[in-house]
Amino acid sequence: PAGRRAATYRKAHLCDVELEGRVSMRESSFTNAGAEIVPPVSTPAGKLGLAVCYDLRFPELAQTLRRAGADILTYPSAFTMPTGSAHWEVLLRARAIESQCYVVAAAQTGRHNEQRTSYGHSLVVDPWGTVVAQCRDGPGVCYAEIDLEYLQRVRREMPVQSHRRPELYGTVPAAPADA
Repeated sequence: PAGRRAATYRKAHLCDVELEGRVSMRESSFTNAGAEIVPPVSTPAGKLGLAVCYDLRFPELAQTLRRAGADILTYPSAFTMPTGSAHWEVLLRARAIESQCYVVAAAQTGRHNEQRTSYGHSLVVDPWGTVVAQCRDGPGVCYAEIDLEYLQRVRREMPVQSHRRPELYGTVPAAPADA
């Protein structure tokens, strides 16, 4: 509220992908991955869990932020056209459903240069997985109500966090590389 930075998050997961004939990206060639997850930041809208772009593909991060008290997960992003059209909305909805958090995802759109175009489609998803606001193609602004009473009702009626079995996770040995 005073105009001071509340937190700084450094993207933990770097996008090093090669989609043959479509997209080649090596973020690790020009940046370093962040070394920590930042605790959720208190705001008038709720506690924000901070993540960026490719971090969306790692549900463990969303779950860690949820356990730390996040009500809202943020994913500012610049998804490529091929990955955005195939995965953007479904991954955002999955993170909202799994974590029972609102998900707010601002997304760059349009052509950056000859080699790069971003998908766009900024959106907000509620903790039930419903898209409650969305920008389609091109620049735009969308608004959504963050209803913390509704969020608590979803969590109360389907208490998945208390049903988790962390003692089981990680107990299955990895398959051999040639399997």
